[in-house]
Amino acid sequence: MSRDSNYDHHISIFSPQGRLYQMEYCFKSANSGLTGVAVRGKDSCCVVTQKKVPDRLMEPSSVTHLFALTNKVGCCVTGSMADSKAMVQRARHEAGKWAYDNGFPMPVGVLARRMADLAQVNTQSAHMRPLACIGLFIGVDDEKGPQVFKVDCAGHYLPFFAAASGPKEQEAMNYLEKRVKEMKEYDNNEVIRTAITCLGHVLGSDFRGSEIEVGSIEGTDGKFHVLSEEDIENHLNAIADDADA
Repeated sequence: MSRDSNYDHHISIFSPQGRLYQMEYCFKSANSGLTGVAVRGKDSCCVVTQKKVPDRLMEPSSVTHLFALTNKVGCCVTGSMADSKAMVQRARHEAGKWAYDNGFPMPVGVLARRMADLAQVNTQSAHMRPLACIGLFIGVDDEKGPQVFKVDCAGHYLPFFAAASGPKEQEAMNYLEKRVKEMKEYDNNEVIRTAITCLGHVLGSDFRGSEIEVGSIEGTDGKFHVLSEEDIENHLNAIADDADA
């Protein structure tokens, strides 16, 4: 047994090497789910993730990893589904309270920072368990334009031009890094197709419209909406046509 083996029983105890093993286990659990990709363009942003129905007897429309937090803020959560729904419920509560107290919708950056603060508190108390999920928050800010934020289990809160989460996170980030300069000028369709292409590239497979979920926001007055299977099929056909050209 290693010297650090006795330091993984409590969330708040550091090992002699400065590691929190319970947080490492939490990240491992959060990254064992589905892969999600978020991309922002000139005036829009989108998030794409896999859709897998675990049981043929389940209603497919009830299985989703995309959630609207407010009319103008959406998120994709990967990891434990139960923890993800707890995170979404708390985010909706915080956004509603902000709108009630301040008289205007909560900006996506403020909401992401608040959720990161709450996640970080869970790493400090032995009676609290961190949520085993990672959130990709998207929104179009009135002042800053399209925004993508990633909030992880430990409370890291970072803005991105494009981000990924899940088991294929590193491969997706490598793919997106090569296209970061062009992405800043993409319109809504190009943003969506880039995210779908990235997900297909890292998973090494072609999709049908029922196998992925796409959420998008376009313009400062735009609302977060989840694309229908028909719309997704249209984008997949466009991607295939571009590849053949």
